[in-house]
Parts: sequence; C-alpha cells; structure tokens
Amino acid sequence: MTSDVLQTKASDPVRWTGLPERGTLTSLRLIAWIATHIGRWAARLLLYPVTTYYVITARAARRTSYEYLKQMRGYPAHWWNVFRHFLCFAATILDRVYLLRGEFQRFEVKLHGKEILHRRMESGKGCILLGSHLGSFEVLRALGVMQGKFPLKVLMDANHNQNITRFLDALNPVIAGTVIAPDRVDTLLTVKESLDAGFFVGTLGDRVSNDGKTARCQFLGRSTAFPVGPIVLAAMTHRPVILFFGLYRGGNRYEIYFEHFADEITLDRDRRAEEIQLWMQRYAERLEYYARLAPYNWFNFYPFWDQASPR
Repeated sequence: MTSDVLQTKASDPVRWTGLPERGTLTSLRLIAWIATHIGRWAARLLLYPVTTYYVITARAARRTSYEYLKQMRGYPAHWWNVFRHFLCFAATILDRVYLLRGEFQRFEVKLHGKEILHRRMESGKGCILLGSHLGSFEVLRALGVMQGKFPLKVLMDANHNQNITRFLDALNPVIAGTVIAPDRVDTLLTVKESLDAGFFVGTLGDRVSNDGKTARCQFLGRSTAFPVGPIVLAAMTHRPVILFFGLYRGGNRYEIYFEHFADEITLDRDRRAEEIQLWMQRYAERLEYYARLAPYNWFNFYPFWDQASPR
C-alpha cells in the first residue's frame, strides 16, 4: 500500500516561509503608539485604510483569500469578503499589542472546555496543546503566561516575519522568553524537560515545516499537506494532547475552545505512516469544524492547497 505520509525534497519550497514580510518596524511602532496613546478606537479606524492598501497590493494573499473563501462557502467570494477577511486578521494583530501589555480588561474572553485544562493542571504533569493559525494564539498565550492561568511554553519559528516578532517580543520579554525554537539540536530535550516540569507545550499543526515531512489529508473538501511533526512529538513524549482554538468574534470578543484529542499517541512500527495519517486527518477534521464556526479567522494567506505532493 502506498504511504500517505511523505517527505518533500529539500529543494521543494515551503510556500509560507518564502513569502516576503510586508510590515516595517516604523509602521508597527506608529500603530502601536496610536493604540496606546490615543486609544483602541483610533487604531481600529486606522485599520480600514491599512486593510484597503493590503487588499490592493498583496496580490498573492488576495488570491489565496478568494480561493479559501470560495472553498469554504461553496461559491465565489466578492472583494468585500476578502476585505473582511484581511480586516479580521489586522484586528487580531492590533489586539496583540494590548494582550502583550497585560490589558485584559479591554476584552471579553469566553473559555470553553476549561475543565479539561484544569484536570491536567491538577495532575501536575504537562501536556501538548495543539493549535493552528485559525484565530488568535496570542490571547491564549497572554492568559496563560500573564495571568498565570496555566504554565505555557511554545514551539515557534521566530525567523519568519522578524520585524513583527521583534516588535512584539519587545512589548513583553516575559512572554517572548517562553518560546522554544523548533530547529535546534536540543529542541526535543527542552520540550521533554518542560513537560516534566508541568508545562503545557503549545505547537501549531497547520503549516508545513522546513523538514518537509507531511501527511495528505482532506480539508474543506480538498486534499492538502499537513505537517506530521505534532503527532510524532506527542508519540515521542508519551503525553496527552489537547486541541485549542482562539476565535476572534469581532469587537473585543474572543472565545477559546479546549478539546480533548488523545490521552497518548502510540505508533505501531509496521503501520506508522498509516497511523500518523489517521491522526492528522482527525486533526484536520476538527480544524475544519472550528474554521466553519469562524470562517474569517483563517490566517494562512498562502496557497494552502497548492503544496508539495508525493514524489
């Protein structure tokens, strides 16, 4: 039987990492200054011309938004749908300024399934939090670290979009210090030590990493590649996996969903590829479920379905 798990060649492009960064430090600082000195209302008004500019100039992202919205809706999208899609993303970026500054009183955050998290905290043992680029990861990160809701560390590639990463890290060095680089020789050891210390380790499962190891899954009615890294990590660490999705609901409202995914993932040596694909397909199905709850929260602005195929 042909395996559904594949590895792309080193020359194959991982498309999202090849996209140029568009925001400059100057523009980021200007918007942050307006947000903190004039008010959120003024900064949110500024998002409209900024979003208009990006809808006009960011051709690749605009085409991707059209494709995604058509796939989600089942019929072609209009330019105002794309504008709303971009505006939703811009709003969550702006809110990160306030979240990183610890200004939680500005937001209404509703937690679903928090008892799942509490049970893991009471056990004193860490677990893996598996999320995505759907909605805001920062709202969960800020709650966990700044408000002490739960101890959290994050596997995150900080090399892409370096301007915005450096800018946001400077707003809150404490949160910046919770990042675990995914491509170091000691990454796995650091993850294991964090889990043993009772930390939740967050990782995102919807973008292909530089190692190119993927599984083909059905998502929104089409086949695409998902990274196998989160499943392999869970199997290697023998820790439970909890799904999380931080959905932006407009205005100042967010909803965070926690969902039990697995007590432990074990992979049979003879059926390893098939079992990884089954686990990733299960993840893709839950990702699709939450994407349909908040379709404008999809923040993968690159050709998501046009990724590397088996050789």
